[in-house]
Amino acid sequence: MLNLLTRIAYQAGEVDHEEPSGLDLVLPEMNELIAGVIAFTIVFVFIWKWGRPAIDRMLTARQEAITGQLTAAEATKQEAESLLTDYKKQLAGARDEANKIVEDARRSAEALRTDVVGKAEADAETIVRKAREEAAGERERAVGAIRHEVASLSLDVAQRVVGESVDAAAQKKLVDRYIAELEGLNA
Repeated sequence: MLNLLTRIAYQAGEVDHEEPSGLDLVLPEMNELIAGVIAFTIVFVFIWKWGRPAIDRMLTARQEAITGQLTAAEATKQEAESLLTDYKKQLAGARDEANKIVEDARRSAEALRTDVVGKAEADAETIVRKAREEAAGERERAVGAIRHEVASLSLDVAQRVVGESVDAAAQKKLVDRYIAELEGLNA
């Protein structure tokens, strides 16, 4: 760069007030060039001295903001993972509770079924026992009625056969004894 400036300065010095041509049209005059370099240097120093710290602060603040956002995102991610873990635990607990409720309902239904079956069997036994008692009572009444009827028929038959009056009470005792003996043989 120094060579270029030297060359430019050299050519500027050679040119006498001629009409500019070629490279002279592009290059400024030496005093303008020096003023431009000094102005550039002053602007560069001001930017370097006051602009660079402001830019550094801005970049540092931006970096800290990004770091803070990354930290917040990581914390949010950990919180979400924690909530997911809690949700999974609650879901597993709810499933266990539901299974327990279903199992309790099954046990209750089984106990109720057993109770109902037991009561039905007890009721059935009671009904069968009452029916047997009633049947036995009816049989006893029927046997008594048959005895009475047989005794009456026997007395009638005996009176007709003998033709005379037979003691009814004595005959009845005789017939009852005979029937009891027949029952003893059948049993």
